[in-house]
Amino acid sequence: MKMLVTGGLGFIGSHTVVELQNEGYEVVIIDNCSNSSPDVLDRITNITGKKPIFEKIDLREKDKVQDFFSRHTDVEGVIHFAASKAVGESVENPLLYYENNISTLVYILQELQKKNTANFIFSSSCTVYGQADELPITENAPVKVAESPYGNTKQIGEEIIKDTCKVTPNVKAIALRYFNPIGAHPTAEIGELPIGVPQNLVPFITQTAIGMREQLSVFGNDYPTKDGTCIRDYIHVVDLAKAHVSALQRLVNDKNKENYEVFNVGTGTGSTVLEVIQSFEKVAQQKLKHQIVERRPGDITAAYADTTKANNELEWKAQSSLDEALASAWKWEQKVRN
Repeated sequence: MKMLVTGGLGFIGSHTVVELQNEGYEVVIIDNCSNSSPDVLDRITNITGKKPIFEKIDLREKDKVQDFFSRHTDVEGVIHFAASKAVGESVENPLLYYENNISTLVYILQELQKKNTANFIFSSSCTVYGQADELPITENAPVKVAESPYGNTKQIGEEIIKDTCKVTPNVKAIALRYFNPIGAHPTAEIGELPIGVPQNLVPFITQTAIGMREQLSVFGNDYPTKDGTCIRDYIHVVDLAKAHVSALQRLVNDKNKENYEVFNVGTGTGSTVLEVIQSFEKVAQQKLKHQIVERRPGDITAAYADTTKANNELEWKAQSSLDEALASAWKWEQKVRN
């Protein structure tokens, strides 16, 4: 079966392509390389022994999207990662985010509506929950007003897919709400490679440890948590990639209960920022230079998943520990810099 992965050269996309190929799927990647590198294609090939088909397309160009689907009529499923994802940038340039994250989704769904059957996996985010009223967060938790245009594009995206599935029985979709993906492939062939200053904790940790950054800033130590720092649910990117394969197989095998479903994808365990630093120091066997600074606007106290639904219905469960995820991230950082 041929599957399309948009944004398939990116951090989560590339790991998902590897897992799809390992399961025997033929994979086509669309990526405009705005936040990724073409050499990831060779790295995927090194891991799997199979080179995915690759087309460099900007999905904002509707005619290019139409042309792709007219040539690849045998695509049976789409995993849609391609999107802009920096919260701060989305606040500064909201229209870029609405164009890139919403119009591209619409163009793809318009093409899937024309097919006899279509399976669609959407890359969503736990940001849709905002500051949750109860922890751990279940899929029934209310979707809060978004804190940023980026978060809003995920909420709007989910609504667009849900509305499409209501009127198009041939389109089956699952939205996966990620918590905090970290780590890298155990081969250190692929991993997270942010452009510019990292927006996420773990790349900032590894870049500090390797000497690219002077020190790590911990934003606030006066939150109502065990050590005063924020709590998040950190999931190994390989576990996350495997969740996409499980979700796709659920649709392909007609095991879905509804045309549109939502699943949390996390470990079910929350870790504080200081616990992440301590875990890294243990696996890297070195002290990490860090300082406590003022809270960062928009940061919520805690977010971690209730994974019961994904564990039971997707027959998927995160396998890797925080130590294992951080060790893989450190191995990747060292390889990239060397």
